[in-house]
Amino acid sequence: MAPSYDTLRDEDLDEDDYDMDEVDISDIQEKYQVQLEQGYDTFVVVDGLPEVTEEQKPKLVKFLLKKLNTVGKTREDLIFMPMGEDGKSLRFAFVEYSSAAEAAAAVRQLDLVALDKKYTLRVNKMTDVDRYGREGRIDEEYTPPKIEEFQEKEHLRSFLLDPSGRGRDQLVMYRGETVGVFWNNEKDPPENIVDRQHWTETFVQWSPLGTYLTSVHAQGVQFWGGPSWTRQKRFAHPFVNLVAFSPNENYMVTWSNRPISIPDEGHPSLSLDDDGKNYIIWDIETSKPLRSFASLETPGGPAVPGASDDGKRQKLPWPAFKWSADDKYVARLNPGSSISIYELPSMRLMDKTAVKIEGVVDFDWAPATPAREGIKTYEQLLCFWTPEIGSNPAKVGLMSIPSKEIVRTLNLFSVSDVRLHWQSDAAYLCVKVDRHSKSKKSQATTLEIFRIKEKGVPVEVVDTIKDTVINFAWEPKGDRFVIINTTEPVAATAVPPKTSVAFFCPEKAKGNAIGNFKHLRTLEKKNSNAIYWSPKGRFVVIATVANQQSSDLDFYDLDFEGEKPESDKDLTANLQIMNTADHYGVTDIEWDPSGRFVATWASSWKHSMENGYHLYDFKGEQLREEPIEKFKQWAWRPRPPTLLSKEEQKTIRRNLREYSRIFEVEDAERINSADVAVVEERRRLLDEWLQWRRETEEEVAEEREAMGLPLDPVAELLKAKTAEIAPDQEEQVIEEIMEEVLDESEEIVA
Repeated sequence: MAPSYDTLRDEDLDEDDYDMDEVDISDIQEKYQVQLEQGYDTFVVVDGLPEVTEEQKPKLVKFLLKKLNTVGKTREDLIFMPMGEDGKSLRFAFVEYSSAAEAAAAVRQLDLVALDKKYTLRVNKMTDVDRYGREGRIDEEYTPPKIEEFQEKEHLRSFLLDPSGRGRDQLVMYRGETVGVFWNNEKDPPENIVDRQHWTETFVQWSPLGTYLTSVHAQGVQFWGGPSWTRQKRFAHPFVNLVAFSPNENYMVTWSNRPISIPDEGHPSLSLDDDGKNYIIWDIETSKPLRSFASLETPGGPAVPGASDDGKRQKLPWPAFKWSADDKYVARLNPGSSISIYELPSMRLMDKTAVKIEGVVDFDWAPATPAREGIKTYEQLLCFWTPEIGSNPAKVGLMSIPSKEIVRTLNLFSVSDVRLHWQSDAAYLCVKVDRHSKSKKSQATTLEIFRIKEKGVPVEVVDTIKDTVINFAWEPKGDRFVIINTTEPVAATAVPPKTSVAFFCPEKAKGNAIGNFKHLRTLEKKNSNAIYWSPKGRFVVIATVANQQSSDLDFYDLDFEGEKPESDKDLTANLQIMNTADHYGVTDIEWDPSGRFVATWASSWKHSMENGYHLYDFKGEQLREEPIEKFKQWAWRPRPPTLLSKEEQKTIRRNLREYSRIFEVEDAERINSADVAVVEERRRLLDEWLQWRRETEEEVAEEREAMGLPLDPVAELLKAKTAEIAPDQEEQVIEEIMEEVLDESEEIVA
């Protein structure tokens, strides 16, 4: 056991009282001797305590013990609180835990935690105090710190100010072993900003607001940004595989399939408490780990109750940790039993216990904080679902956090599977329910739509779908959605089944009310399997991706300004196909953040045929096509939310035609200047070539003359050839007289 302050005496440290020569116990000493620094690993120093007397001390120790036992095990007799000569405490205490891991957890989780409204704890390792505060490490005389001169840092959002003034978006391309960041130039080649070899080892990823570019390495994760693309932050997680950010870029989770192994000499960022863990939650601002977790997955993945009837084990989806919209909570599913919700940044389990939900299969946070009718204090919403267990029906629930109030529940029967789809503003939650028949030989889908903002959260059922829905997508910031369904069972087949694409929208209602959802149009006998909405809404691409037989791209407008069919007069959409395209071997599709351009690419990660990218405008017109060998990845740089108020945005929309005229003039001038520049460049190249030819001909003539060779070898060769044919004949001049009638007329003389 590590030494304790309650039992440590001076005579225990005095070896003169023992005759060590009488018995040789060197082998026992070597085996059981406790090293001083190793023994102190179980101790922490707690500072910031209130000043108390000897009579008040037991009460404070008991109060403090409640905090200390939240991260480990300790007792009252393992807390030593020194007292001053005046009989009052010195406002700090030494605490011994049962293990070094618990002591490390106390430092990470209790430091800067409020003891009460007046006092805040400061917790440090005993070994750190000894290492940095021992005699000789601290000067006796105070020396004021040296304040370094202010150095202005680069603005991490300088990319929002396009030097050309055209409001272009940035993108990153990963091809071969090279990663490059570019400005989008529409029809022209992208304008390169930076290009680096071996910038990443696996993939690159933008942070949600576009502040950082993430590169992934065997040593961990690095952030890059600013106009000069310098390294901004680093996070040491060995052999990291995946990265996920919180919505507001405050936190990040990293995952590695290899458990962390802390070497004997220690780790620059991690502690012994992180040994054997797979997940790490990081504070991005400080680049420090907040807490680590081990994977719940076992080989083959954990068995998810109710998800399938074949008995196979299924892996949990990524990300395993999900963030609330305000970055105040992060939650993790414990399959079949509960949801663990942690408060940020302390990473303490909310209310010190997980939320017990029997059989829970999946959950998801609302992507925004909706203003619900009749609710004064808006909390974060979390939805979850449980399968049918025995005679109990399947259930979908809405829970308010942190109060844990159940806002709404819905019972479901004959359920095969459930998928949860939030609308971007959290105005709606669509629960896609796959139901089986009594014989379980056939399956159909119904959509249960929760109207979150309306009083009581009513649920609207769309049960007109007779087939199985394989894809669903809400319109961003809108109230329309698209589904793709098929009559055949979904399975891995050589030839994918035919699909249908259906569009839904609300019917018109009085005032600001939103009417019931109605079917707008269905497109039959398609091969489509993916839906990509513009981030601004209205436009949508229905595509066939990762399909060897088809690679169709269909561009639709749901607010077409042309004549509306009579059958759609009462609906809030006017559907029109704008264009169709084909990109053979397409594997990925992504809209730019402005909703003006769509990039499609064929990644060498998935196949090696015709790798490269296509660029389209929102109408489906192809702007650019570039085949690139070993092309891997394309990613548009996200933009942060606009700083304009809703009124300012409405003013801009009202005056959009005036702005459009200015932009059209600027575009025309840019195109004309580009044409002139192309002509001038071609003329310059031609002049350079002609000049080079003249200089080369002069040099060749001088060389031939110096070597005694004819200046015109072709003429000399012809002359020699003629001499070979008739060497003895003299040159003769032959003249021929030819008569040609130029004009002829006949005149009769009387």
